[in-house]
Amino acid sequence: MKVHLEKLVVQSKKEMEMINITDKVEEVVRKSGITQGIVNVITMHTTTGITVNEGLPCLEEDTLDTLRRLVPEGLNYHHARYLDFDGRLGVNAHCHLRGMLTGINAIFPVENGKIVRGGRQNIYFVEMDGPLSREYCVQVLGE
Repeated sequence: MKVHLEKLVVQSKKEMEMINITDKVEEVVRKSGITQGIVNVITMHTTTGITVNEGLPCLEEDTLDTLRRLVPEGLNYHHARYLDFDGRLGVNAHCHLRGMLTGINAIFPVENGKIVRGGRQNIYFVEMDGPLSREYCVQVLGE
């Protein structure tokens, strides 16, 4: 079995946004040389997520609006306190909780050197605490 791992950087431009990374993931799969296996995409941050959805701007906005409604900013979260382990104030509990809802990864089969996904499925990096420079990993396993 062969394993190929790449760490990629994405720059978010807004506090919350969905960044389509499908092309980047497909490129890593091509470069890996793996023709049969799986690809796993995982975020390296707890205030971001990885999700899959149809690539439409209206659905992107609906997704972000739903996350805002489900986990509103400004509630009395336990995280809203001085964090003595790193000397900062915890002001982004809502971002961490939104990240939990989207999940941290997406896994797809790889067949004949290509990702097997539905015709409308796109892979998104979801920013919830930006704008920031962020990292995600793409790992391809197989033969």
